[in-house]
Amino acid sequence: MKTYCVVLKTLLFIILSLGITITYTWPPQGAVFCPSGVRDLSESEGAQKLIQYASSYTDSTEWKERAANIIQGLRAQMSLGTYPQKDSLKPVFHHKRSYTGYTVENFYFESLPGYFVAGNLYSPTDSSKAPYPGILCIHGHFNEPPKVGRFRDDMQKRCATLARMGAVVLSYELVGYGESTQTNHCFKDVMPLQVWNNIRALDLLRSLEQVDTARIGMTGASGGGTQTFLTSALDSRIKVSIPVIMVSAHFFGGCMGESGNEIHSGDNYETVNAEIAAMAAPRPQLIISDGEDWTKNTPDVEFPYIQNVYKLFGAEDKVENLHLPEEGHDYGYSKRKGAYTFFAKHFGLTSITDETESIVEDINLMRVFDSSHPLPDYALKTDEEISEMLYKPPVNIHHFNHPLLLLRILQTGNGDIRFIISPSITQKVSLQILSLNGKVITTKHFEAGKHYFKWSKKAKPATYLALLRIGKDVTVKKFTVIN
Repeated sequence: MKTYCVVLKTLLFIILSLGITITYTWPPQGAVFCPSGVRDLSESEGAQKLIQYASSYTDSTEWKERAANIIQGLRAQMSLGTYPQKDSLKPVFHHKRSYTGYTVENFYFESLPGYFVAGNLYSPTDSSKAPYPGILCIHGHFNEPPKVGRFRDDMQKRCATLARMGAVVLSYELVGYGESTQTNHCFKDVMPLQVWNNIRALDLLRSLEQVDTARIGMTGASGGGTQTFLTSALDSRIKVSIPVIMVSAHFFGGCMGESGNEIHSGDNYETVNAEIAAMAAPRPQLIISDGEDWTKNTPDVEFPYIQNVYKLFGAEDKVENLHLPEEGHDYGYSKRKGAYTFFAKHFGLTSITDETESIVEDINLMRVFDSSHPLPDYALKTDEEISEMLYKPPVNIHHFNHPLLLLRILQTGNGDIRFIISPSITQKVSLQILSLNGKVITTKHFEAGKHYFKWSKKAKPATYLALLRIGKDVTVKKFTVIN
């Protein structure tokens, strides 16, 4: 880490001395994009952050502790300290088409009861190589009406080619794009909803009989790149990741679906996208960057930081950077070719880079919801309904109001709430404060024994739930904050 810090400090000095700047247009013209309001860093500030972070750990144990704290913070900022209940996905597949070496079919599933995610499934036809690796392919904020999101030519070529190589590919939409019409991309909870959709898409992919659950990958560019490294950090079931044109130390994404909920900093942590990408270590990862956007410094700033994290695990050979200094912000052929080679290397796929037989379909053929397969009438219809379902407390518990989980709530004169926890079980317990619609406000963890926890309320006067949990045993108390 000392060598890395010296090199990065030298580069930082050069950047500051020369006044290096970069100009790019963002968001792309016509994109469905909702600014998060989060201030991005300057290039020099981003480089300085990585120097600061690198000094906070010296081995893999200390890195794991830092990463675990950041992941806990990311989830807390998105109010996903406790994930929603994993109900049945209820997948529907239809309208299968056959091409040379692969098939395509339309599908939808429920990430939450009443919330639907639409997409296309690309599958190899060579059954002798089953079970196949599975790859999640998610699009970014690119927009060339009417070909938006998964309908774009480059997206279709990517998915079809990976299927021809021998992978099952699940292509699905960002919230508010294409056939995702139950809310829009400016939905206040778009960040946690998108993360949950990613996790449930992963569940669906792994549930397919023809998929090898030990070989699961994910890739996407721009906003899809953010979803790729974020999901890989949060869910270790992703074994190979390829985030494209998004791994930066100074740029957070700018959109509510990338830096919403102020996910890069919280009460006990601070981070940047480059460090989130490093949390995939020691799993194989290809970082693709270019010379015309916020990834122009990746070979000299972000990649050395990430590679040093991999070195802590003795896995520096598992992470690579494909830098294309003459190219810009896209998932163009040169970038796709690099992704094909990397997936082939780590998943044992047939090496194919010729996209001639990867068919670009008419978007009407790819549409999921039609007269024969309409959006179900019980679909959630308002943002409030979606938020309520997203933050609904899980019900897969063994015991409500467990007799051994004792919880007293005292409301002091100054308005603070004091919780007295006296568990008679020799295990760690967690205490969550939730709104009545199930949104997690704060989570605290305690060792077994008697504890006092004071919550200085910052919320408006309202009624809340206090939930004390050990595993799947829960005690719930309701309390009201008044002025």
